Amino acid sequence: MGSKLHIKKGDTVYVITGEYKGQQGRVLEVFIKQNKAIVEGVNMVSKHTKPNAQYPQGGIIKKEAPIHISNLLPLDPSSGEPTRIGRKIDDKGKLVRYAKKSGEELK
Repeated sequence: MGSKLHIKKGDTVYVITGEYKGQQGRVLEVFIKQNKAIVEGVNMVSKHTKPNAQYPQGGIIKKEAPIHISNLLPLDPSSGEPTRIGRKIDDKGKLVRYAKKSGEELK
């Protein structure tokens, strides 16, 4: 089993390094075993596709490829800046993620 990751599906993240440095996007999918995530509009690749039901024409389509989660930082809900993540028990006794910069909880 993989360890806990600091991002999850639906988070808005910022790319901190690599070819797509500075870009932001929403996490569409997280691959826990590979420590990778697919981010909307980031790490686009051209994929050759045979004609199928979804693409009756086939040909080359642009698609997001997974990016390593060490290159991603969640955005602070209050300031919109990239921030590191901590975990704490809230008043209901539930483990929640919070932004280290502002201390605000991430939903």
